[in-house]
Amino acid sequence: MKYPIARDVQVSFKEQYEGVPLIVRSPGRVNIIGEHTDYNEGFVLPAAIDKAIYIALGKSGDNKIRLYANEYNENHESSLDNLHPSEQQWANYILGVAAQLVKRGYSISGFNLVVDGDVPLGAGLSSSAAVECAVAFGLNELFNLKIPKSDLAEIAQKAEHEYAGVLCGIMDQFASVHGRAEHVIKLDCRSMEYEYVPIKMEGIKIVLFNTNVKHSLASTEYNTRRKQCEEGVAMVRKAYPEVHSLRNITMDMLNKQVPRQDKIYDRCKYVINENERLLTGCADLQTGNLQALGKKMFQTHEGLSKEYEVSCKELDFLVNAVKGNPSVLGARMMGGGFGGCTINLVKENEIENITQLLASSYQKEMDKELTSYIVQTDNGTGIIDMNA
Repeated sequence: MKYPIARDVQVSFKEQYEGVPLIVRSPGRVNIIGEHTDYNEGFVLPAAIDKAIYIALGKSGDNKIRLYANEYNENHESSLDNLHPSEQQWANYILGVAAQLVKRGYSISGFNLVVDGDVPLGAGLSSSAAVECAVAFGLNELFNLKIPKSDLAEIAQKAEHEYAGVLCGIMDQFASVHGRAEHVIKLDCRSMEYEYVPIKMEGIKIVLFNTNVKHSLASTEYNTRRKQCEEGVAMVRKAYPEVHSLRNITMDMLNKQVPRQDKIYDRCKYVINENERLLTGCADLQTGNLQALGKKMFQTHEGLSKEYEVSCKELDFLVNAVKGNPSVLGARMMGGGFGGCTINLVKENEIENITQLLASSYQKEMDKELTSYIVQTDNGTGIIDMNA
């Protein structure tokens, strides 16, 4: 079977509950370029990947929500009549979606659900968004709510805001729902217009090197960066009242209104330049020029590390270690920062050698184990036919 974890959640569901469950797969994502731009109404370039969250769910016949997490061997029970965040963080991604549906007036009853997956936690691959999207998609199907895909992504995003306490942008959830194999999604986070851009990877693989430094997007630093960007916009708006986000701001505007010695200047400068890199990076993909795209990825990391200051010594080490290697076209930290993975475009026949060398030097210099994942683009959230 292509998705063995789907069988695992089906078996667990039958052990925990009664009935035949609906099985939903929702992928994690990588983001090729365009980091910390989504909540600034900018552009992002994510792709759904072949590592995913799987849920099995069915109606409970009452108003109870009964959950089971395979990975933690933990149960959780709530009532639709009294929904509130739980001390079990994994449950909040599910409860938050149910709460959003109730808030929006959709008619749902209680449900039983089992969750599992192979998206590495804390690696910046958006396991939380994958859970939320799986639940939103599954409840939409289970209760025949007829919610459009884009609305499902927004419901999942709001669940993250209100139940997980992370003011994330829309990218993770959108990519999980809308992913398409062998394509990236150029998403305009202001208009929500998007297009699929083919990514031709002949002889090249996407390799993720995990620092094994756990990060938390709920950390104060993430929300602080968002606030700093908003402060920069407010400073520019004094002279340019038409400005509503960093998307509207040019470097000329920024130079005139924000002092260069101010941290806010650096934060805004990074975002403005990153949007430009993404747009020209899409042109690179259209012509199949992965070398040019890779150079932009290195530039992105430099900006994230020095200007946006969301990197860490381990991420910087991994990017700098491959920078001069002709078999690595591009590398950068990926995700919210302060840990997680670097994303690398690596020549397929050199992956094993590079991984071994990097693991050895990383252990020596950082005294940590390096883990790696080779991922490929895949389709977005959907139902799995267990009889296929």
